[in-house]
Amino acid sequence: MTWLNWPNRITLVRIALVPPFVICLLNMNTGWAGSRQLAIVLFGVMALSDALDGFLARRLNQNTPLGRFLDPIADKLLISCAVVLLAVDATSVSGFRLPSWVSVIAIGKDALTVIGFGLVYATTGQYFVEPRPWGKACTLVQLVMVAYALLAPDMPAWLHWLSPATWWTASVLAIIALVDYVRVGIGFAAKHEITG
Repeated sequence: MTWLNWPNRITLVRIALVPPFVICLLNMNTGWAGSRQLAIVLFGVMALSDALDGFLARRLNQNTPLGRFLDPIADKLLISCAVVLLAVDATSVSGFRLPSWVSVIAIGKDALTVIGFGLVYATTGQYFVEPRPWGKACTLVQLVMVAYALLAPDMPAWLHWLSPATWWTASVLAIIALVDYVRVGIGFAAKHEITG
């Protein structure tokens, strides 16, 4: 089972940690008092594992089609769940709720990107999943945004300006990344279009 290498195992663990993370967010304001702290720990483990699986894949020369597929799926699951739940009063960090438009832009970018992948496959008969610099930058800032939203009550008041700064930066990068994916996807589809 060469597909089940260490980078892919780490990615699968990251995906498996999404449900406990979601449970912590759902209980943050109504259940166990340590839910936010556990959510922070789980989020930290998932964020570090995201860097680790990529490092190991490059270091061990174990890039696989499965890994290229699973890694963005893991990122999208984590970020989508986080931005939705942190934008709802019942599950957000008190005083640091994400604006709903931030969630709409983040989810919209990911949904349209996935639809675009499907359209490229329907047009070319080939899967085209290619990490892009703008997409990576967007994911990084979204992770920082979620981390800050969870850590904000523990941060000094003079740093609270970072909260809206991360919203705007993540949203602008999401739009730029989507435009970049559309441009690259159209170019790939034009070159590889199935004819006849």
